[in-house]
Amino acid sequence: MSSQIPTSGGKRPFRLLPIFRDRIWGRTSLAPFFPGTLRKNPVGEVWFTFNDNETSEGGHLGEVLAARPDILGSAADSRHPGICPLLVKLLFTTKRLSVQVHPDDEYARQRHNSLGKTEAWYVIDSQAPGEIAVGFREKLTPERLRSAANSGEIESLLEWRKVKAGDVVFVPAGTVHAIGAGLIICEIQENSDVTYRLYDYGRDRELHLDDGVQVSSLGPHQYSAQAVALTQGREELAVSEYFRIERLRPSRSMHIGAGTPYYLLLICVAGTGMMDAQAVEAGQCWMVPADNSEIVIDAPGSTWIATYTAPEPLGGLRVD
Repeated sequence: MSSQIPTSGGKRPFRLLPIFRDRIWGRTSLAPFFPGTLRKNPVGEVWFTFNDNETSEGGHLGEVLAARPDILGSAADSRHPGICPLLVKLLFTTKRLSVQVHPDDEYARQRHNSLGKTEAWYVIDSQAPGEIAVGFREKLTPERLRSAANSGEIESLLEWRKVKAGDVVFVPAGTVHAIGAGLIICEIQENSDVTYRLYDYGRDRELHLDDGVQVSSLGPHQYSAQAVALTQGREELAVSEYFRIERLRPSRSMHIGAGTPYYLLLICVAGTGMMDAQAVEAGQCWMVPADNSEIVIDAPGSTWIATYTAPEPLGGLRVD
């Protein structure tokens, strides 16, 4: 374990440095984020809360959380010590992603000793016509799903929807889904990388039809996500047993009261700011520890995604 990691105190926010994941459907330029970054291979995903992410605390996030489990507060899980319950990503697409599905917790635990994967997408940017697919247009049987996946018919059976910047989509485990080209998405999910690929447009990648068909919900997508105003500049976008997601749009600043019992992840998706005397740019992700000190964020005209694990909206978060 790194000797740089503080083992006590540390109630201030810290930055999570990005990990860039190459994907065949990604981009070499990640503009408007990560200025000056031009990759040789296309990047499709940028991860922030994986155990291997470096932090401004010194050391990797997994090391920091193992040394200081109090950071997660009441969200800490004794079954998965030293792991952030949520994985935050940015997605950059130039092609359609595979048609895929994720298992729920029980199935993932039995098959992979892993968490399942319920997720939500916040659309940061959409080049027309931006599309996503969630669920099917009609009820299928397992046999029809398998046949459609083998033949490619599955693409036309999906419920494709147009999306624009600011839209949010909730995707429970078991929902067959796909993401289209020309999108930048902030994805919040359970911290799991278990994916069953059902169809891949003829690309030479492994499919997982046995597991995928078994865990798939076979009908239309039943879940809608609508922004609900909480207070000035603060909207709730999605709620599940795993996470709450909010959009924060300060005119001047944001205040996080001291002693919050839950950790908080903040992703700046537009604009800039100053947090705890540290400069913040769009495309950055920060972690606010549980039982934090009071924090003021000066960020007029910016937009943030906040996510945390709590039964109710955080009472100590104010947007001015």
